[in-house]
Amino acid sequence: MARRLAALGSHVVLAARSANRLQRLAGELQVNGVQALAIPTDLRQPAAIDQLVQSCMHQFQRIDMLVNNAGLGAFRTPLHETPVETWDAVMDTNLRAVYLAMRAVVPIMIQRCSGHIINISSLAAHNPVPFAAAYAASKWALNGLSVSAAEELRSYGIRVSLVCPGSVDTELVPDQHKDRAKMLRPDDIAHAVVMLVTQRPGSFISEVLLRPTQKP
Repeated sequence: MARRLAALGSHVVLAARSANRLQRLAGELQVNGVQALAIPTDLRQPAAIDQLVQSCMHQFQRIDMLVNNAGLGAFRTPLHETPVETWDAVMDTNLRAVYLAMRAVVPIMIQRCSGHIINISSLAAHNPVPFAAAYAASKWALNGLSVSAAEELRSYGIRVSLVCPGSVDTELVPDQHKDRAKMLRPDDIAHAVVMLVTQRPGSFISEVLLRPTQKP
């Protein structure tokens, strides 16, 4: 992935709550020739996102792409037993944080009449997922938010796309009995994002459904 970013000439700003993981990833990108800035950020907080955007603009004077990839899962509890605190945490991370990020970045993109927003959703936005209703609801809502915003922003030259992966080998795997060797890798998702942002300006792919070749 780092090589693809280097080939695009991209500068990358990384934002998440885990400072150590951010710094490690930024170091990996820098070794491969990508200028990367790590900014620990609680994406659920409007003030934190505003500060993140200000830092991006101070460092690079522009924001061309926004990839919303923060996610929180809740996979083992039926809806009627899901604590309110869990519901709120899932919605705040998977949906509200995307709204806050878009709210902060879109005005900058409108000024330039260009930009691409990629929201990482899930196949859970298309399929029933027992014992993960909160997670599925957040992703269905994210899809609705994304396609509606896409219609609002097309006239400004701003594209909004969705990537909906199936099982990915990360800590969010809902079923620990699945064969991880058959799952998608994070690099597969990154490849889809690169494919989206390298389309010619006159077109955009609204949604990508991404599945492992073999079922895990």
